[in-house]
Amino acid sequence: MDIIRIIFAVLLPPLGVFLQVGFGLQFWLNILLTLCGYIPGIIHAMWIIARR
Repeated sequence: MDIIRIIFAVLLPPLGVFLQVGFGLQFWLNILLTLCGYIPGIIHAMWIIARR
């Protein structure tokens, strides 16, 4: 399942975070980071997926 989350994290970072943690603070933070720049959103999503 982590492979699928990583693929989603690269294509659509908030979706990867949502699959990992749901509608929590990390999800909304990732949306904000993705809106500020696509790369920060990807980095944050990878960090969330790798941490859990």
